[in-house]
Amino acid sequence: MEMEMEQQLEWNESQKIVIDVDLVAAAKQHLEFLATIDRNRWFNEGPGLDMAIYRYYSCWLPLLAKHSESPFFEGPLVVPLDCEWVWHCHRLNPVRYKTDCEQLYGRILDNHNVVSSVKGISKMETEETWKHLYPDEPYDLDSARALSDNNPAQILESEKCSNYDLVSAVKRQSPFFYQVSRPHMINEVYLEGAVARYKGFLHLIRRNRERSIQSFSVPTYDIDLIWHTHQLHPISYCKDLVDIMGKVLDHDDTDSDRTKGKKLDTGFSGTTKFWEEMYGLRYWRAGAMYRGNAPSPLRICPYPSDPVSKKADTFHVDQKIIRLPEMKVLEVMLEIIGIRNLPEGHKGGFFVSFSKSQPDRIFNAKKKLTIFSESGKKQVAYFQCEPCGHILLELMSQSSHGLLISKSAEVIGSTALSLEDLTCPASKLTMEKWLEVVTSTKIESLEPICIRVAVSVTTPSAAPYVFHMVCSPALSKVSCFFTFRGRIRYAKNWTRVIDDAGDEIISLQMRNSKKSKRMSDSTLQKELIGINKAGETHTLAELVGKEWLLLDSRWSLQFQTCSGDDGYLLELVGGSRIVKFFPGQKLDYDHKHCAKRINQDDFMTAIEFSAEHPYGRALALLDLECGVINVKEEWLLLPGIITAFILGDILRKKGYSSVLSIGNNLKDKNTSTEETNDAMNRATEVDLEIRVAFSLEKVATSNLRNHQPILDFGRVTCHRFGTEA
Repeated sequence: MEMEMEQQLEWNESQKIVIDVDLVAAAKQHLEFLATIDRNRWFNEGPGLDMAIYRYYSCWLPLLAKHSESPFFEGPLVVPLDCEWVWHCHRLNPVRYKTDCEQLYGRILDNHNVVSSVKGISKMETEETWKHLYPDEPYDLDSARALSDNNPAQILESEKCSNYDLVSAVKRQSPFFYQVSRPHMINEVYLEGAVARYKGFLHLIRRNRERSIQSFSVPTYDIDLIWHTHQLHPISYCKDLVDIMGKVLDHDDTDSDRTKGKKLDTGFSGTTKFWEEMYGLRYWRAGAMYRGNAPSPLRICPYPSDPVSKKADTFHVDQKIIRLPEMKVLEVMLEIIGIRNLPEGHKGGFFVSFSKSQPDRIFNAKKKLTIFSESGKKQVAYFQCEPCGHILLELMSQSSHGLLISKSAEVIGSTALSLEDLTCPASKLTMEKWLEVVTSTKIESLEPICIRVAVSVTTPSAAPYVFHMVCSPALSKVSCFFTFRGRIRYAKNWTRVIDDAGDEIISLQMRNSKKSKRMSDSTLQKELIGINKAGETHTLAELVGKEWLLLDSRWSLQFQTCSGDDGYLLELVGGSRIVKFFPGQKLDYDHKHCAKRINQDDFMTAIEFSAEHPYGRALALLDLECGVINVKEEWLLLPGIITAFILGDILRKKGYSSVLSIGNNLKDKNTSTEETNDAMNRATEVDLEIRVAFSLEKVATSNLRNHQPILDFGRVTCHRFGTEA
């Protein structure tokens, strides 16, 4: 108890640190800026970056220096986006930025009375001043000019320029947004916790220096976001850090090698050890750990988008046909720290099993965790579940095998954690305390048995939609899909779409149709019919010529036959939305981050391209081999179901072995789109079962030693590392 009091006092002391910036508000602006830069990736390398650095040194810094000394006008300066990005990366080396500013201008150039161009305020006064000072240099840098041959040949010829390698600095910072771009990061409660942890991080460094302990402190990504945000206010950062620890704390971002035993790995392990000893709190935090490398991009250049939509989006009409309840999901990190008041003479190894105390559509397993004080090894579970109900913890004894609970294990008692309590603002999304175990009648103990539990959660976010397509006919012997557990309602050729609870959403049937509203002859056509839960019949799609028209022509689905056009196979267009289907697992569904799969031939990823997402946003993943689809957005639910159904029909009727083989066949000079459509016209029945479901039992195991998550499906994998970590 005495140690716990000392640890609490240290944490209280860390929270006395005063920072002269509203870091929560500033972090939100920081994230908004990084998202804008991510939509303009041509700033990150090549001629675009070279031109941005030239303009930063030759135009922006001189303008900022003059304005800070003698303002041109009362309002704030609005920094051009390209200059702001270079300035951003320069400030993230605070010691070097301070030195460069003092050498070039005699003082630190601060961001006071400067606003980002992404704030959307009027920049007219800044533009007029810019044009007066730099008549030959436009205020806004567009990609066409930056990538032209008219760029300055030698950037460093500017009169006032540092020899700091800004090209390398930009390349080091450009991957950072991927690590902090998830929805919970911008939540105010989550950010408030991050600010508190940042103060704890600074206090830890201060204490280590006072004790002459040499250490390389490595932040988690919530702390790092706040640290970066603080550095973007250079005068405040320098003043605050001098007040806190007597000097300006440098930010070393040059090391990215996460290999075991290297500086970054040992630094993170050491920081974890010092943090948990000093504060008695866990250093890990749900949603703040390393996500792995950013997935490979689909495009080098942004996808051209039409700023004016030719069609109004009318997807709300589609959503009336089927309705699925919205489901939320959160991430949980759980560790069992210790146990006390065990009855004397009680034998057997102790561990804790955890599960949801009520049905959970995302996490429905029962897994185990060792107890740190008993095993001497840290073991942390990282999983996803619905943000409601309780996590049931059962204290058990005797042996177990792997992650499976042994049948011979004895239940000593149980306790529970309320997820509603954990996600309320007062909890700050984290809890670490002793919980009393309600024991069975067989156990006699003078004092209540308690286990020390550490748990952290993210704020809830929208979960991908879950649904299944189940065909009425019995499965063939070669089918790899499971049979539906309910009774068969429809005759052969109907496919039922059900939600995760087994409730029917809609039923589908592909059939021939000789009537065509759009063709003068009686050519045999294909159409997809659906009957929704209310018993209403809808024509969901019609094959007309070379394309499928979906939902009364509000969507158009076409196969791509040009081999040189980015490698996508299908294009789905509706209103202002363009969704392209690429073979394999792409972007967020990259197999390195999603599932341990070798063969990519049976995957398709739906990618939306827009002004908001010029490099593509992954919306759905279809795996026809295993029958799995993940749909993130409600507006894509029905078009996604239709597309998956049509694609599955083609695979079976044409006899393709994989999704990729369709693309290869279409690109063959001897095969036309008409031949593929003809194959669909000849099809008279659908007996392919497609199970469309997102396995939300997917869990992430945080490899805390390497600061790297491992994604897995259908089970919880707990990471273990020794007491030295």
